[in-house]
This record gives sequence, structure tokens and C-alpha cells, in this order.
Amino acid sequence: MAVIHNSEISFDIRYPIVIIGGGGCGMCAALAASDDGAETLILEQDKIPLGSTAMSTGLIPAAGTPEQIERGVDDSPQRFAKDILRKTKGETDHAAVSTLAGESAETVAWLREKHGVQLTLLEDFLYPGHTAMRMYGMPNRSGGELMAALSEAVASAGADVLTEAQVTDLYADNSNRILGVRISRPDGETEDIGCDALILACSGFGGDAALVQKHIPEMSEAVFHGHPGNKGDAARWGADLGAELADMSAYQGHGGLAVGHGVPILWPLIMEGGFQINVHGARFSDETLGYSEQAEKILRQPGKIVWSIFDERLHQLMSSFDDYRDALRAGAILSARTHLELAEKTKIPEDALTAVFEDVAKCAAGQKTDAFGRDFSGKPALAAPFYAAKVTGALFHTQGGLVVDSSARVMSVNGAPLPNLYAGGGAARGVSGPGGDGYIAGNGLLTATTYGKIAGRAAAMAIAASENA
Repeated sequence: MAVIHNSEISFDIRYPIVIIGGGGCGMCAALAASDDGAETLILEQDKIPLGSTAMSTGLIPAAGTPEQIERGVDDSPQRFAKDILRKTKGETDHAAVSTLAGESAETVAWLREKHGVQLTLLEDFLYPGHTAMRMYGMPNRSGGELMAALSEAVASAGADVLTEAQVTDLYADNSNRILGVRISRPDGETEDIGCDALILACSGFGGDAALVQKHIPEMSEAVFHGHPGNKGDAARWGADLGAELADMSAYQGHGGLAVGHGVPILWPLIMEGGFQINVHGARFSDETLGYSEQAEKILRQPGKIVWSIFDERLHQLMSSFDDYRDALRAGAILSARTHLELAEKTKIPEDALTAVFEDVAKCAAGQKTDAFGRDFSGKPALAAPFYAAKVTGALFHTQGGLVVDSSARVMSVNGAPLPNLYAGGGAARGVSGPGGDGYIAGNGLLTATTYGKIAGRAAAMAIAASENA
């Protein structure tokens, strides 16, 4: 993977806009560019465009939407921005937060009304870090379902998608203006494709163990549950072009990946009253602070595994999620009629298990304060039958990357935008701060969809302006 400076290169074919990566960000970029009449090509290395988006729950946060107003949800872009800044302790790009929060409602409305993506507001629970119901998702709360809808929309919009096309090199002139790309096909053949603008939508570097060890050493032993193609290509190309990189130590972890099954046990069961204990039957944290930072805490537990404990009420709540139904089918969920049966199935000491149930029940009843500071009030104590899932801490995707401006233009280290290079999603610096504890639910798809939309529009506008000059 290299940037080749060659102003004399001739190309086999040419598109006004080329997008590297066919996940959520690339699809949104293509839709936005096509809306403005720009001919666009998505280059995707896989046989089917899926990306990291397909591995998510497909939930996109949006603030100040008509649905929120109709349902009496008190929210606004300003409130959303405050939530992000609070979670990151202010250690993120405030201007980027303002841009993304401010554009979020329009992104959801645009996808739904312009392109038929069936996004609806979730009203069942709050995710960690959010102070208002603002998560939008597909009917089955599935990232795969979202990708299918985006792919259909891109096809209807007339944008071209070339799969099994691995981008190996970028071509640029001496001013670092992108001229085109080289792709490699499965049979070893190469092809050079020219462009007037390039959008990097090829995510982060979670699939490169050496880069994870370098930038996020605390997660180097975590299971990587992300797209294997996330090898840091965007960051490498950007560095070669003199782009600025930031927050490379930022990531989204997850404290609920089912051991041996590769299915995430999602956080609503924790936020609504479930808890986690280690193999000795001891709780070890306030689980509601966030599923991302919980991953590292789990990796410090014996054997790097813990049990998520919940009950029938929470089992019914979780059954609306595709991921949970997948976990059930995979046999990742244990059920038990009593504490004794649960202890036998999990091999947790019965006295320790009973003690933690009693402790949590007292906290829920207001009879004591939780040792870790968790507020259990307002949630009923767990009642039989009980459920449990053995989970570990996982790395889902990285959150650092190329610094972009409000038009998603990639910025150079000297503070000026590179001539015709844009980035979004995991390729761009996110708004999660410098670590794993600043991630707020939906940050990944917020930057994928909204930066993708912004990049597509900005690239199309720049090309139109150049043609009319």
C-alpha cells in the first residue's frame, strides 16, 4: 500500500468520484454524491459490500428529530453534543462534535425520506452516555439489514459498485492532489482508475495486530470482532500524503462478546438491571458506565471472561434484537430456574452467586449503596428464571484516524486541506476522545453516515465548481 507520485500516469477508466470502501460510510457518500448528479464508483474488496456496519446493530443517533418532538423527547443537537463531550471529558474535537450532532437529524431524515431506509426511533431504553432517546434503527435492529437497505438505495441511485477490487496504491501529483487509484483483482490483474476526488471510507486498523499493539496496547490481547479488512490503509495513505492523524489510541470495545460464539450480548440487558460477575462470583465495576470501557475491565479478570446475568424480563426485552436471537440459536445463553441451578451451570460458587444477587436486590430497593457507584434504582431486582452468558472483552473498531474539517476534507499537518481527498467513518478521526472510555453508543455509525453524506456532497460540489470555473 503506497502513494505513487506520478503526474504522467494514464488511466484505464475514469470517474469523477471514487470511494474506497463499501460499508455504511461509502454507501452514504455515494448516495450523497449521486443526489448532486456526480458519477460515482465504490471500490469494495469483498464479494458483497458489508463492512463494519454489517457487524453492528445498525443504530444511528440523531437529535432534534420530528419523532422526538412528537413523542415529547427533550433533545437537541446541543444536548447531544454535551453528552458526547461529557463522555469524552472534553478531550475531543469540539468543532467535529458540533458538526456531527448538528447534522444527525438531517442524516436520518435524508436516508429515510430520500432513499427509503426504514429507520425508526427506539424508545425502550437509554444507551450509556445518552440522556435522551435518540437511537434510530432498522426493524430488526441489525447492521446487516441496514447495509441491505443502503445497497438497494445505491443501486437505485445509479452509483456503480465494483466488488473484489482491492485498492493497492494511490496516484498523486507533486501537490498531493489525488489522480487515481490502482486496484488488484482476485486473478492478479491490476487496473488503474482515475478520479477528480477520492473519498476514503475504508475504516480503521483494528484488523492489524501490529498497529493495535502500537496504538492501543491494552487491547492487544482482546478478541477482534470487526471487519478483517480494517488494516489501516487510510491512515497509511494519509501519512504518506502529509495528512494529520489524531486520537489513534481511541477505540470502541465491547464488554459482552459471547465466548466461543462471536456474537455480542448487547448492553440493554445491563442498562435495564442485569450485571456482570467474574468466575469467582464477584462484581468488579459499574457496568452502566459503558460497554466500550467495560471490555478492558473484563480483560483484567481471571481468564479474561465474565458472566452477564439477567432474567426473564430482560430476556424478553433482548429478544427484539437479531444479535440476541443469534446468540440463542448458537447456544450462548444459559437458563436456570434457581440460583443453585445457575451456579451449577456456570460453575460459579453458589454462596458467592447468592450473595451478589442479594446485594444487587438491596441496592435496587434503596437499602444500600453499590460499592462501585452504580445506581440500580428504578429497575426491579432480578427474578427467576435466570439467564447467563459467558462473555469476554472485545475490540470492535478503532476511533482514531485522519483529521477532517466540517466538509470531511482531509487536513494536512500544516492545517490546510489536501486538494481533493475526503474521509469518513473509521478512516477519519472520530469523536470518542483518546481512549476507549469516551465512546458513546452510535459514535461509529454517526461518523460513518454523516461524514459519508458530507463527503459525498462536498466532493460533488467541488467538482461542479471546477467544471463551471
